[in-house]
Amino acid sequence: MKAGIIALVVLVLAAFLIGGSFVSRRNEMVRKNEAVKSQWSQVDVVLQRRSDLIPNLVETVKGFAAQEQTVFHDIAAARSALMGAKTPADKIAANGQLDNALSRLLVIVENYPQLKSNENFLRLQDELAGTENRIAVERKRYNDAIQDYNTYIGLFPNNIYAGWAGFQRNNAYFAAPETSREAPKVQFPAPAR
Repeated sequence: MKAGIIALVVLVLAAFLIGGSFVSRRNEMVRKNEAVKSQWSQVDVVLQRRSDLIPNLVETVKGFAAQEQTVFHDIAAARSALMGAKTPADKIAANGQLDNALSRLLVIVENYPQLKSNENFLRLQDELAGTENRIAVERKRYNDAIQDYNTYIGLFPNNIYAGWAGFQRNNAYFAAPETSREAPKVQFPAPAR
């Protein structure tokens, strides 16, 4: 009888320890998952800021470069895709399209020196550059939050508890496009002879 009571007490204590550990770790997983969502909302805010700046920049450039309609159409399409994207993965993909379209716009700017002296354009370009810096910072913070969450739920015994509680790995990282790994080609005009 005495051995049965001791065994029961040991089982109850073990159940409390395992249950307490599960609750504690599940709460930490919820906190880390919410941190990922919070960081994503920060990325979303700066992406929206950039999206709001782009029409003004495009209209300014249009006044100088009316024949560059393809680039303007691509920017509008990419911006619409970004505005219509619902999930972080969709927004990341649409953001890549917008990055490509904006880089082509900046190439156009190089072809129109008078545009570079336009005060409105210079102000918009500065705002866009500042926004791009904010986007880079927020992307980094978002990726860090995802890495922290994924690492936590991947560690033992958290991986067991994560499976029980329905937490899954989040792979919606921002990654540099393959084209960014290529070195830019710089060519100077040949010297006059």
